[in-house]
Amino acid sequence: MAKKKAQIFECQHCGFQSSKWLGKCSNCGAWESFLELKTEQIEVLKATSSPLSTTKVTPITEVQEEEFVRFSSGESELDIVLGGGIVLGGMYLVGGSPGVGKSTLLLKISSNLAKMGKQILYVSGEESASQIKLRAERLNAVCENLFLLNAIKLEEILGTIYANEHSYSMVVIDSIQTLYSENISSSPGSVSQVREVTFELMRLAKERGICVFIIGHITKDGAIAGPRILEHMVDCVLYFEGDSSRELRFLRGFKNRFGNTSEIGIFEMKSNGLVGAKEASKIFFSQKTSAPGSALSVVMEGSRSLVLEVQALVSDCAYGMPKRSSTGFDSNRLNMILALLERKLEIPLNRYDVFINITGGIKILETAADLAVVAAILSSFRNRPLSNGSIFLGEVSLVGDIRDVPNVEARLKEALSLGISNAILPKKPAQKINIKCFEVQEVTKIIDWM
Repeated sequence: MAKKKAQIFECQHCGFQSSKWLGKCSNCGAWESFLELKTEQIEVLKATSSPLSTTKVTPITEVQEEEFVRFSSGESELDIVLGGGIVLGGMYLVGGSPGVGKSTLLLKISSNLAKMGKQILYVSGEESASQIKLRAERLNAVCENLFLLNAIKLEEILGTIYANEHSYSMVVIDSIQTLYSENISSSPGSVSQVREVTFELMRLAKERGICVFIIGHITKDGAIAGPRILEHMVDCVLYFEGDSSRELRFLRGFKNRFGNTSEIGIFEMKSNGLVGAKEASKIFFSQKTSAPGSALSVVMEGSRSLVLEVQALVSDCAYGMPKRSSTGFDSNRLNMILALLERKLEIPLNRYDVFINITGGIKILETAADLAVVAAILSSFRNRPLSNGSIFLGEVSLVGDIRDVPNVEARLKEALSLGISNAILPKKPAQKINIKCFEVQEVTKIIDWM
Protein backbone atom coordinates (compact mmCIF):
# COMPACT_ATOMS: atom_id res chain seq x y z
CA MET A 1 0.00 0.00 0.00
CA ALA A 2 1.42 3.37 -1.03
CA LYS A 3 2.43 5.62 1.84
CA LYS A 4 0.25 8.68 2.12
CA LYS A 5 2.11 11.95 1.54
CA ALA A 6 2.42 14.25 4.52
CA GLN A 7 0.25 17.34 4.42
CA ILE A 8 1.06 20.64 6.08
CA PHE A 9 -1.38 23.54 6.31
CA GLU A 10 -0.27 27.07 7.19
CA CYS A 11 -2.25 30.00 8.56
CA GLN A 12 -1.92 32.98 6.22
CA HIS A 13 -2.27 35.45 9.10
CA CYS A 14 0.24 34.26 11.69
CA GLY A 15 2.19 31.40 10.06
CA PHE A 16 0.93 28.69 12.45
CA GLN A 17 1.23 25.22 10.89
CA SER A 18 -0.97 22.16 11.31
CA SER A 19 -1.06 18.62 9.93
CA LYS A 20 -4.74 19.06 9.08
CA TRP A 21 -6.96 21.85 7.80
CA LEU A 22 -8.56 23.97 10.49
CA GLY A 23 -11.53 26.27 10.07
CA LYS A 24 -10.27 28.57 12.81
CA CYS A 25 -6.60 29.14 13.66
CA SER A 26 -5.92 28.08 17.24
CA ASN A 27 -3.05 30.57 17.45
CA CYS A 28 -4.47 33.88 16.16
CA GLY A 29 -8.19 33.07 15.89
CA ALA A 30 -8.49 33.86 12.16
CA TRP A 31 -11.21 32.03 10.22
CA GLU A 32 -10.61 30.08 6.99
CA SER A 33 -6.99 31.21 6.81
CA PHE A 34 -5.29 27.81 6.26
CA LEU A 35 -3.76 26.85 2.91
CA GLU A 36 -1.95 23.65 2.07
CA LEU A 37 1.77 24.00 1.38
CA LYS A 38 3.14 22.73 -1.91
CA THR A 39 5.39 19.67 -2.03
CA GLU A 40 8.49 21.79 -2.68
CA GLN A 41 7.68 24.00 0.31
CA ILE A 42 7.41 20.92 2.54
CA GLU A 43 10.77 19.72 1.25
CA VAL A 44 12.29 23.05 2.27
CA LEU A 45 10.84 22.62 5.76
CA LYS A 46 12.31 19.10 5.98
CA ALA A 47 15.69 20.38 4.83
CA THR A 48 15.76 23.09 7.47
CA SER A 49 14.93 20.56 10.17
CA SER A 50 17.73 18.14 9.16
CA PRO A 51 20.96 17.91 11.24
CA LEU A 52 23.22 20.92 10.71
CA SER A 53 26.86 20.71 9.64
CA THR A 54 29.55 22.02 11.98
CA THR A 55 31.49 25.22 11.44
CA LYS A 56 34.29 27.12 13.10
CA VAL A 57 33.47 29.28 16.11
CA THR A 58 35.34 32.46 17.05
CA PRO A 59 36.05 33.77 20.56
CA ILE A 60 34.38 37.13 21.06
CA THR A 61 37.75 38.65 22.01
CA GLU A 62 39.10 37.88 18.51
CA VAL A 63 36.18 39.32 16.58
CA GLN A 64 37.15 42.40 14.57
CA GLU A 65 34.99 45.44 15.18
CA GLU A 66 33.16 46.73 12.13
CA GLU A 67 32.25 50.39 11.75
CA PHE A 68 28.88 51.25 10.30
CA VAL A 69 29.16 53.56 7.31
CA ARG A 70 26.48 56.22 7.53
CA PHE A 71 25.34 58.93 5.16
CA SER A 72 22.77 61.69 5.59
CA SER A 73 19.29 61.27 4.16
CA GLY A 74 19.00 64.99 3.50
CA GLU A 75 16.26 65.21 6.14
CA SER A 76 17.61 66.15 9.57
CA GLU A 77 14.48 64.90 11.35
CA LEU A 78 14.89 61.41 9.86
CA ASP A 79 18.62 61.38 10.62
CA ILE A 80 17.83 62.10 14.29
CA VAL A 81 15.49 59.09 14.50
CA LEU A 82 17.94 56.79 12.69
CA GLY A 83 20.77 57.70 15.05
CA GLY A 84 22.81 59.88 12.71
CA GLY A 85 21.90 58.79 9.19
CA ILE A 86 21.26 55.79 6.94
CA VAL A 87 23.60 52.81 7.33
CA LEU A 88 24.97 51.05 4.24
CA GLY A 89 23.37 47.62 3.93
CA GLY A 90 20.67 48.49 6.44
CA MET A 91 17.10 47.30 6.06
CA TYR A 92 14.37 49.66 7.23
CA LEU A 93 10.65 49.07 7.67
CA VAL A 94 8.31 52.08 7.65
CA GLY A 95 4.72 51.56 8.80
CA GLY A 96 1.79 53.91 9.13
CA SER A 97 -1.89 54.38 8.46
CA PRO A 98 -3.12 55.11 4.92
CA GLY A 99 -2.62 58.71 3.81
CA VAL A 100 -0.22 59.63 6.61
CA GLY A 101 2.62 60.28 4.12
CA LYS A 102 4.86 57.17 4.05
CA SER A 103 5.31 57.22 0.27
CA THR A 104 5.74 60.99 0.27
CA LEU A 105 8.48 60.80 2.88
CA LEU A 106 10.44 58.08 1.10
CA LEU A 107 10.03 59.70 -2.31
CA LYS A 108 11.49 62.92 -0.92
CA ILE A 109 14.39 61.06 0.70
CA SER A 110 15.02 59.25 -2.59
CA SER A 111 15.12 62.59 -4.38
CA ASN A 112 17.51 64.07 -1.79
CA LEU A 113 19.96 61.20 -2.24
CA ALA A 114 19.59 61.24 -6.03
CA LYS A 115 20.49 64.94 -6.08
CA MET A 116 23.64 64.03 -4.11
CA GLY A 117 24.72 61.80 -7.02
CA LYS A 118 23.52 58.45 -5.65
CA GLN A 119 21.49 56.05 -7.80
CA ILE A 120 18.12 55.28 -6.23
CA LEU A 121 15.53 52.71 -7.33
CA TYR A 122 11.91 53.27 -6.30
CA VAL A 123 9.82 50.11 -6.76
CA SER A 124 6.06 50.54 -6.62
CA GLY A 125 3.44 47.84 -6.77
CA GLU A 126 0.58 50.21 -6.03
CA GLU A 127 1.11 53.17 -8.36
CA SER A 128 2.17 53.47 -11.99
CA ALA A 129 5.36 55.28 -12.99
CA SER A 130 3.33 58.22 -14.35
CA GLN A 131 1.49 58.59 -11.02
CA ILE A 132 4.76 58.62 -9.10
CA LYS A 133 6.25 61.22 -11.46
CA LEU A 134 3.20 63.42 -11.02
CA ARG A 135 3.68 63.32 -7.24
CA ALA A 136 7.43 63.86 -7.64
CA GLU A 137 6.83 67.02 -9.68
CA ARG A 138 4.60 68.38 -6.92
CA LEU A 139 7.33 67.63 -4.39
CA ASN A 140 10.09 69.01 -6.65
CA ALA A 141 11.66 65.54 -6.47
CA VAL A 142 12.34 64.88 -10.17
CA CYS A 143 15.98 63.87 -10.70
CA GLU A 144 17.78 61.82 -13.36
CA ASN A 145 19.41 59.56 -10.75
CA LEU A 146 16.01 58.50 -9.42
CA PHE A 147 14.76 55.42 -11.27
CA LEU A 148 11.21 54.06 -11.14
CA LEU A 149 10.12 50.44 -11.49
CA ASN A 150 6.51 49.30 -11.56
CA ALA A 151 6.63 45.59 -10.64
CA ILE A 152 5.23 43.15 -8.11
CA LYS A 153 7.17 39.96 -8.97
CA LEU A 154 10.22 39.57 -6.72
CA GLU A 155 12.31 37.80 -9.37
CA GLU A 156 11.85 40.72 -11.81
CA ILE A 157 12.88 43.24 -9.15
CA LEU A 158 16.00 41.31 -8.11
CA GLY A 159 16.96 40.73 -11.74
CA THR A 160 16.72 44.45 -12.46
CA ILE A 161 18.89 45.31 -9.46
CA TYR A 162 21.56 42.68 -10.15
CA ALA A 163 21.70 43.69 -13.83
CA ASN A 164 22.64 47.27 -12.95
CA GLU A 165 26.38 47.76 -13.52
CA HIS A 166 26.55 50.60 -11.01
CA SER A 167 24.88 49.30 -7.89
CA TYR A 168 21.99 51.29 -6.48
CA SER A 169 22.70 53.03 -3.18
CA MET A 170 19.12 52.62 -1.99
CA VAL A 171 16.04 50.66 -2.99
CA VAL A 172 12.52 51.59 -1.86
CA ILE A 173 9.78 48.94 -1.85
CA ASP A 174 6.24 50.36 -1.89
CA SER A 175 4.83 48.17 -0.47
CA ILE A 176 5.89 44.76 0.86
CA GLN A 177 2.28 43.49 0.89
CA THR A 178 2.00 43.84 -2.91
CA LEU A 179 5.07 41.75 -3.81
CA TYR A 180 5.11 38.02 -4.46
CA SER A 181 7.61 35.30 -5.35
CA GLU A 182 6.73 32.75 -8.04
CA ASN A 183 8.33 30.08 -5.83
CA ILE A 184 5.46 30.43 -3.35
CA SER A 185 1.92 29.47 -4.33
CA SER A 186 0.02 31.73 -1.91
CA SER A 187 -1.28 35.19 -2.73
CA PRO A 188 0.66 38.47 -2.23
CA GLY A 189 0.60 39.69 1.37
CA SER A 190 0.29 36.20 2.87
CA VAL A 191 2.59 35.06 5.64
CA SER A 192 4.72 32.84 3.43
CA GLN A 193 5.00 35.46 0.68
CA VAL A 194 6.00 38.28 3.04
CA ARG A 195 8.53 36.00 4.76
CA GLU A 196 10.13 34.86 1.48
CA VAL A 197 10.21 38.32 -0.11
CA THR A 198 11.67 39.94 3.02
CA PHE A 199 14.37 37.26 3.30
CA GLU A 200 15.48 37.78 -0.32
CA LEU A 201 15.55 41.55 0.11
CA MET A 202 17.55 41.17 3.31
CA ARG A 203 20.08 38.99 1.51
CA LEU A 204 20.31 41.60 -1.25
CA ALA A 205 20.95 44.38 1.27
CA LYS A 206 23.72 42.48 3.08
CA GLU A 207 25.46 41.07 -0.01
CA ARG A 208 25.44 44.24 -2.12
CA GLY A 209 25.57 46.85 0.65
CA ILE A 210 22.33 48.42 -0.55
CA CYS A 211 20.01 50.28 1.81
CA VAL A 212 16.51 48.85 1.51
CA PHE A 213 13.46 50.79 2.72
CA ILE A 214 10.23 48.81 2.93
CA ILE A 215 6.79 50.37 3.31
CA GLY A 216 4.34 48.27 5.29
CA HIS A 217 0.60 48.65 5.75
CA ILE A 218 -0.83 48.56 9.25
CA THR A 219 -3.89 46.78 10.61
CA LYS A 220 -6.81 48.36 12.46
CA ASP A 221 -5.00 47.47 15.70
CA GLY A 222 -2.04 49.67 14.71
CA ALA A 223 0.41 46.80 14.04
CA ILE A 224 2.20 46.30 10.73
CA ALA A 225 0.26 43.84 8.58
CA GLY A 226 1.85 40.47 8.01
CA PRO A 227 3.82 38.05 10.17
CA ARG A 228 5.68 39.28 13.23
CA ILE A 229 8.86 37.87 11.75
CA LEU A 230 8.89 40.82 9.34
CA GLU A 231 9.81 43.17 12.18
CA HIS A 232 12.42 40.72 13.49
CA MET A 233 14.20 40.41 10.14
CA VAL A 234 14.75 44.12 9.47
CA ASP A 235 17.33 46.32 11.20
CA CYS A 236 15.03 49.23 11.97
CA VAL A 237 11.27 49.59 12.44
CA LEU A 238 9.79 53.08 12.06
CA TYR A 239 6.20 54.15 12.62
CA PHE A 240 4.85 57.25 10.90
CA GLU A 241 2.04 58.70 13.00
CA GLY A 242 -0.35 61.58 12.63
CA ASP A 243 -3.87 62.59 11.76
CA SER A 244 -4.39 63.11 8.02
CA SER A 245 -6.59 66.10 8.88
CA ARG A 246 -3.67 67.85 10.60
CA GLU A 247 -0.34 69.09 9.27
CA LEU A 248 1.87 67.48 11.92
CA ARG A 249 3.44 64.04 11.46
CA PHE A 250 5.59 62.12 13.96
CA LEU A 251 8.22 59.52 13.09
CA ARG A 252 9.15 57.15 15.91
CA GLY A 253 11.66 54.31 16.02
CA PHE A 254 10.45 51.10 17.70
CA LYS A 255 13.53 49.07 16.81
CA ASN A 256 16.97 50.26 15.75
CA ARG A 257 20.09 48.11 15.63
CA PHE A 258 22.18 51.16 14.75
CA GLY A 259 20.98 53.59 17.42
CA ASN A 260 18.48 54.21 20.22
CA THR A 261 14.70 54.23 19.88
CA SER A 262 13.89 57.20 22.11
CA GLU A 263 14.14 59.90 19.42
CA ILE A 264 11.23 61.40 17.50
CA GLY A 265 11.11 63.17 14.15
CA ILE A 266 8.55 65.93 13.64
CA PHE A 267 7.35 66.87 10.15
CA GLU A 268 4.80 69.28 8.74
CA MET A 269 2.73 68.38 5.68
CA LYS A 270 2.82 71.37 3.34
CA SER A 271 1.59 71.86 -0.21
CA ASN A 272 5.06 70.90 -1.47
CA GLY A 273 5.32 67.79 0.70
CA LEU A 274 6.78 66.95 4.10
CA VAL A 275 9.05 69.49 5.73
CA GLY A 276 11.05 69.02 8.92
CA ALA A 277 9.55 71.09 11.73
CA LYS A 278 11.80 73.90 12.90
CA GLU A 279 11.51 75.13 16.50
CA ALA A 280 9.12 72.31 17.30
CA SER A 281 8.13 73.66 20.72
CA LYS A 282 6.49 76.72 19.15
CA ILE A 283 4.12 74.37 17.30
CA PHE A 284 2.69 72.96 20.53
CA PHE A 285 2.93 76.10 22.68
CA SER A 286 0.55 79.04 22.33
CA GLN A 287 1.63 82.52 23.45
CA LYS A 288 -1.99 83.63 23.80
CA THR A 289 -3.49 84.63 27.13
CA SER A 290 -4.14 81.55 29.20
CA ALA A 291 -7.66 80.32 29.85
CA PRO A 292 -8.99 78.13 32.68
CA GLY A 293 -7.94 74.51 32.18
CA SER A 294 -4.66 75.22 30.39
CA ALA A 295 -1.23 74.34 31.82
CA LEU A 296 2.26 74.01 30.32
CA SER A 297 4.83 71.28 30.76
CA VAL A 298 8.06 70.12 29.10
CA VAL A 299 8.49 66.53 27.91
CA MET A 300 11.59 64.79 26.59
CA GLU A 301 11.53 62.91 23.29
CA GLY A 302 14.99 61.37 23.20
CA SER A 303 17.43 64.29 23.36
CA ARG A 304 14.77 66.84 22.40
CA SER A 305 12.78 68.98 24.84
CA LEU A 306 9.25 70.01 23.84
CA VAL A 307 7.03 72.55 25.60
CA LEU A 308 3.47 71.24 25.45
CA GLU A 309 0.11 72.64 26.45
CA VAL A 310 -2.13 70.40 28.55
CA GLN A 311 -5.81 71.26 28.29
CA ALA A 312 -8.48 70.07 30.71
CA LEU A 313 -12.24 70.50 30.81
CA VAL A 314 -14.24 69.64 33.91
CA SER A 315 -18.00 69.90 33.35
CA ASP A 316 -21.16 68.74 35.06
CA CYS A 317 -22.01 65.12 34.40
CA ALA A 318 -24.86 65.01 31.91
CA TYR A 319 -25.65 61.34 32.57
CA GLY A 320 -25.43 58.98 35.51
CA MET A 321 -21.91 57.73 34.73
CA PRO A 322 -19.20 60.43 34.55
CA LYS A 323 -17.13 60.38 31.37
CA ARG A 324 -13.33 60.36 31.27
CA SER A 325 -11.69 61.07 27.93
CA SER A 326 -8.00 61.54 27.18
CA THR A 327 -6.26 62.44 23.93
CA GLY A 328 -2.47 62.21 23.97
CA PHE A 329 -2.29 61.23 27.65
CA ASP A 330 -2.54 57.77 29.21
CA SER A 331 -6.17 57.22 30.24
CA ASN A 332 -5.20 54.82 33.05
CA ARG A 333 -2.90 57.44 34.50
CA LEU A 334 -5.67 60.03 34.23
CA ASN A 335 -8.01 57.80 36.26
CA MET A 336 -5.30 57.42 38.92
CA ILE A 337 -4.80 61.20 39.15
CA LEU A 338 -8.55 61.82 39.44
CA ALA A 339 -8.89 59.25 42.23
CA LEU A 340 -5.93 60.85 44.01
CA LEU A 341 -7.44 64.35 43.78
CA GLU A 342 -10.73 63.08 45.17
CA ARG A 343 -9.00 61.45 48.12
CA LYS A 344 -6.38 64.09 48.96
CA LEU A 345 -8.21 67.31 48.08
CA GLU A 346 -11.76 66.03 48.69
CA ILE A 347 -12.93 67.32 45.32
CA PRO A 348 -16.09 65.48 44.14
CA LEU A 349 -14.81 64.73 40.63
CA ASN A 350 -16.98 61.62 40.54
CA ARG A 351 -19.88 63.95 39.70
CA TYR A 352 -18.10 65.61 36.77
CA ASP A 353 -17.02 64.70 33.24
CA VAL A 354 -13.28 65.19 32.72
CA PHE A 355 -11.59 65.66 29.36
CA ILE A 356 -7.82 65.92 28.74
CA ASN A 357 -6.16 66.98 25.49
CA ILE A 358 -2.51 67.44 24.52
CA THR A 359 -2.31 70.07 21.81
CA GLY A 360 -0.65 69.31 18.48
CA GLY A 361 -1.66 65.65 18.41
CA ILE A 362 1.48 64.37 20.15
CA LYS A 363 1.32 61.50 22.66
CA ILE A 364 3.02 61.88 26.03
CA LEU A 365 4.93 58.71 26.87
CA GLU A 366 6.48 59.82 30.19
CA THR A 367 5.22 60.92 33.60
CA ALA A 368 6.82 64.39 33.76
CA ALA A 369 3.54 66.05 32.73
CA ASP A 370 1.53 64.60 35.65
CA LEU A 371 1.73 67.83 37.62
CA ALA A 372 0.58 69.85 34.59
CA VAL A 373 -2.46 67.56 34.26
CA VAL A 374 -3.28 68.12 37.95
CA ALA A 375 -2.92 71.90 37.55
CA ALA A 376 -5.09 71.96 34.41
CA ILE A 377 -7.86 69.92 36.08
CA LEU A 378 -7.89 72.14 39.17
CA SER A 379 -7.82 75.27 37.02
CA SER A 380 -10.84 74.10 35.02
CA PHE A 381 -12.70 72.93 38.14
CA ARG A 382 -12.22 76.30 39.89
CA ASN A 383 -12.58 78.25 36.62
CA ARG A 384 -9.38 80.18 37.32
CA PRO A 385 -6.67 80.60 34.67
CA LEU A 386 -3.04 79.81 35.39
CA SER A 387 -0.15 82.07 34.51
CA ASN A 388 0.91 81.55 30.89
CA GLY A 389 4.49 82.15 31.95
CA SER A 390 4.66 79.06 34.18
CA ILE A 391 5.44 75.40 33.55
CA PHE A 392 4.65 72.40 35.74
CA LEU A 393 7.15 69.55 36.04
CA GLY A 394 6.73 66.50 38.25
CA GLU A 395 5.54 62.92 38.52
CA VAL A 396 2.57 62.37 40.81
CA SER A 397 2.80 59.22 42.92
CA LEU A 398 -0.10 57.14 44.18
CA VAL A 399 0.37 58.45 47.73
CA GLY A 400 0.20 62.11 46.67
CA ASP A 401 3.92 62.93 46.53
CA ILE A 402 5.36 64.91 43.62
CA ARG A 403 8.61 63.38 42.46
CA ASP A 404 11.51 64.80 40.49
CA VAL A 405 11.91 64.11 36.77
CA PRO A 406 15.15 63.52 34.81
CA ASN A 407 16.88 66.16 32.65
CA VAL A 408 15.37 69.07 34.56
CA GLU A 409 18.06 71.51 33.37
CA ALA A 410 17.40 70.75 29.70
CA ARG A 411 13.67 71.17 30.19
CA LEU A 412 14.06 74.51 31.98
CA LYS A 413 16.42 75.84 29.30
CA GLU A 414 13.87 75.02 26.60
CA ALA A 415 11.14 76.78 28.60
CA LEU A 416 13.38 79.80 29.15
CA SER A 417 14.05 80.08 25.41
CA LEU A 418 10.29 80.54 24.88
CA GLY A 419 10.00 83.33 27.44
CA ILE A 420 8.66 81.26 30.33
CA SER A 421 9.74 82.77 33.64
CA ASN A 422 8.33 80.44 36.36
CA ALA A 423 8.62 76.70 37.04
CA ILE A 424 6.66 74.71 39.59
CA LEU A 425 8.52 71.49 40.41
CA PRO A 426 9.39 69.29 43.42
CA LYS A 427 13.09 70.22 43.58
CA LYS A 428 15.20 73.07 42.28
CA PRO A 429 17.93 72.06 39.79
CA ALA A 430 21.57 71.97 40.85
CA GLN A 431 22.56 74.11 37.89
CA LYS A 432 21.55 77.75 38.16
CA ILE A 433 19.13 78.76 35.40
CA ASN A 434 17.58 82.19 34.97
CA ILE A 435 14.05 81.02 35.76
CA LYS A 436 12.16 81.27 39.06
CA CYS A 437 11.59 77.85 40.62
CA PHE A 438 8.87 77.14 43.17
CA GLU A 439 9.09 73.85 45.06
CA VAL A 440 5.89 71.85 45.55
CA GLN A 441 6.39 68.35 46.92
CA GLU A 442 2.81 67.28 47.67
CA VAL A 443 -0.37 67.41 45.65
CA THR A 444 -2.18 69.05 48.59
CA LYS A 445 0.21 72.04 48.33
CA ILE A 446 -0.46 72.80 44.67
CA ILE A 447 -3.78 74.40 45.60
CA ASP A 448 -1.94 76.95 47.78
CA TRP A 449 0.26 78.02 44.91
CA MET A 450 -2.72 78.48 42.59
